[in-house]
Amino acid sequence: MRAWRYSVMWYVGGMLYTGLELLWRGWSHGSMFAAGGLCFVLIGHLGELPRPMPLLPRAVLGAGIITAVELGAGLLVNRQFRVWDYRHLPGNFLGQICLPFTLLWIPVSLAAIFAYDRLSGTLFGSPRVRYRWV
Repeated sequence: MRAWRYSVMWYVGGMLYTGLELLWRGWSHGSMFAAGGLCFVLIGHLGELPRPMPLLPRAVLGAGIITAVELGAGLLVNRQFRVWDYRHLPGNFLGQICLPFTLLWIPVSLAAIFAYDRLSGTLFGSPRVRYRWV
């Protein structure tokens, strides 16, 4: 059941992230579906730990997760297909990740937390989450 649950959440996360990219820049790439799904599951899993993390640290760690997945996807896929290029932005590393987008991932992670928890409750009957900010 756990594998099915994470598969469904991965798919939903991939769809949500691809949709976000389509709204943001008008196009996406298949690798972003996979990366978005992975980020969604990893960020959501932070709330399923025996002692769930508070919202603010969870969102900041979520931004770190997205940045790490983005770097991995960038090194594996982006260097060949040029899905994105951050070389013109400040604080970039090899044009694959940059500080402005890492900061943007904090509110995106917060939205992912709420979406994951709501979907987990709706689709799988998970208990309602009580949030703490710190």
